[in-house]
Amino acid sequence: MNYAALIPLFPLLGFLIVGLFGKKLKSERLVGTIASTAILASFVTAVIAFFQLLGMPAENRSELVTVFTWIATGSFSVDIAYQFDQLSILFTLIITGIGFLIHVYSTGYMHGDKGFSRFFAYLNLFVFMMLNLVLSSNFLLTFLGWEGVGLASYLLIGFWYDRKFDGSFITWTGDAAKKAFIVNRIGDFGVLLAMFMLFNTFGTLDYATINAQAPAVWQKGDTAVMIITLLLFLGCTGKSAQIPLGVWLPDAMAGPTPVSALIHAATMVTSGIFLIARTNVLFALSPDTMAVITGVGITTALIAGTIGIVQNDIKKVLAYSTVSQLGFMFVALGVGAFTAGVFHVMTHAFFKALLFLGSGSVIHGMHEEQDIQKMGGLKKYMPITYKTFLVGTLAISGIPFFSGFFSKDEILWFGFLNGSPILWGVGALAAFTTAFYMWRLTHLTFLGEERFDHHHVHPHESPASMTVPLIVLAVLSAVGGFLGVPHVIGHVIHVPNLLEHWLEPVFAGGTAFLKKHEGDHAATEWALMGASTVIAIAGIMLARSVYSGGSAKAESMANRMRGLYKLLWNKYFVDEAYYMLFVNSILYTSRDVLWKIVDVRIIDGIINGSGKLVHSFSSLLRTMQSGIAQNYALLMLAGIVVLIIVMVIPLLSAH
Repeated sequence: MNYAALIPLFPLLGFLIVGLFGKKLKSERLVGTIASTAILASFVTAVIAFFQLLGMPAENRSELVTVFTWIATGSFSVDIAYQFDQLSILFTLIITGIGFLIHVYSTGYMHGDKGFSRFFAYLNLFVFMMLNLVLSSNFLLTFLGWEGVGLASYLLIGFWYDRKFDGSFITWTGDAAKKAFIVNRIGDFGVLLAMFMLFNTFGTLDYATINAQAPAVWQKGDTAVMIITLLLFLGCTGKSAQIPLGVWLPDAMAGPTPVSALIHAATMVTSGIFLIARTNVLFALSPDTMAVITGVGITTALIAGTIGIVQNDIKKVLAYSTVSQLGFMFVALGVGAFTAGVFHVMTHAFFKALLFLGSGSVIHGMHEEQDIQKMGGLKKYMPITYKTFLVGTLAISGIPFFSGFFSKDEILWFGFLNGSPILWGVGALAAFTTAFYMWRLTHLTFLGEERFDHHHVHPHESPASMTVPLIVLAVLSAVGGFLGVPHVIGHVIHVPNLLEHWLEPVFAGGTAFLKKHEGDHAATEWALMGASTVIAIAGIMLARSVYSGGSAKAESMANRMRGLYKLLWNKYFVDEAYYMLFVNSILYTSRDVLWKIVDVRIIDGIINGSGKLVHSFSSLLRTMQSGIAQNYALLMLAGIVVLIIVMVIPLLSAH
């Protein structure tokens, strides 16, 4: 299986070829073909590796591929080695499969852009780093990919660095890129500290060794494992945009739409989910950390969902939707339903990539317009985009039997079973907001009256290079959920939960430490599933009622709830609080204290003052050099007199 090491190599080669020779190729088609083929080659290789793993015994579906020794010093050794098992190959298929569709889509979306080759070089670099992150057999190589996707996302978010961007305290797209980069560094510091502690404890950073030895080293609830897992989770809150480090993702919409689909839907933002899933044994040993994960996840899901209700930028609605859905994934991980969390990663990759690319198709057809208040009635102009976008809306809303229905209800069910009825209720409320804002988005964009200027905007359907990936993703969004059919439904339609069976060996160590609920809960599960479906449909119907009545009805509702609307419109004033507590205080300390006082007055004052002192003293001595011989003779006489006095006084004192 050594050939599997080619999976991350192909995107690296694509990055080098397109990055070094892209401008010399002078052909968008050739550049797009090279970059897309690199990802396709990785996907095909991953499919071959998947079938090879499938042919192995279920309990032994894992193979380590060592490329070379990276670091070897003393007792510390780290290899460039890739772990191919059920978890890593699933993420690899998602990254390369969705990544290929996004590359194909980008050939049409980025047509004519002056940075066409640079864009595809960055995309290939990102995929290479992401593959290293999920395939690594050790923390250090994962951290290389972890930092690499941070760098690549910085380059992609700020790709149009010379364009204005209307964000929270953000003016230029480059500022949005810096915000994402800096916020993520905070979380990355937590991962780095956790790695130091793990190496100090186990003498290695290898996942297999740490997961195998951890239950013998620590008791459940030990302080050390709690600190390590909390530090790892801090990094996850940065990469996966959870409270308190999730403020970067909505502003990351400054990048081109394919970037939003690749980074903020299917790959980078799920890095935190992957890291917890990979180290599930460690997290299962710390119930306190699991409770924190659950609390942060459900809070993020609800807060982001409510903010999405009032957004008017088509991409920002989807951005807050991503943050909310990531919250659901963390809820699943927090209650020990690791398979359900990964299942939602997969279905979310399908429908959120579809929705982001659909929004890009709308923006492309509307000549760069992103305000949904200036759209409406696009259904007849963009029929393929509308139909596929509608599938994505139904999937993310949890309507039976689209993919989101299965994964969302699986999370809510385990939240009820391993958490509490309150957790289920808050999750259902967050799901209600999802259905509401997604139908609001769909209606204001594609249905109702046309609110755009026909003299300047001429909507049109996107080319096949953009619509074909939409169709493929729509099919996956519609049927992809059947890979993880819950047992209560599977017993009725005689379909097994293939994903749970596939991932069971990976999570066996983690679930062994978690509380298990015995007994038959089928009736309760059916009731909760029906209730969540009714809630989702109610969200859609409410949005339909409000926005089918025209803008006057929506404005009337906003006026009646002015206080709440203002709170949501300003995103709970989180950015304002961060700027007041951190950004402005750091600027004040740096500018008014360190610069104006410490640097200018103290440091520069000492240096410049010593220079002025020397200058003044030198000026005084210079006055003695007058050039008049009589003055020199007088000074010599005075000097002789002083010397005589100095010599005579001791003699007189002796007598």
